[in-house]
Amino acid sequence: MAKKQSFGDKVLKQKAESRKMARIVVAEKKENGQFRFRSKMVHQDSLQEEIKAARQA
Repeated sequence: MAKKQSFGDKVLKQKAESRKMARIVVAEKKENGQFRFRSKMVHQDSLQEEIKAARQA
């Protein structure tokens, strides 16, 4: 049987928070000349700081 899904304030708040996330993909060059890609989920409010930190690294 299927489990009932609750749509209370708690569930709606979690859905709203998950929509405020952004994925950053950072490319790094390895010693052998190939590229490595890392992805990271960050909150939308701290997105600009994470991008600046990734560019400086």
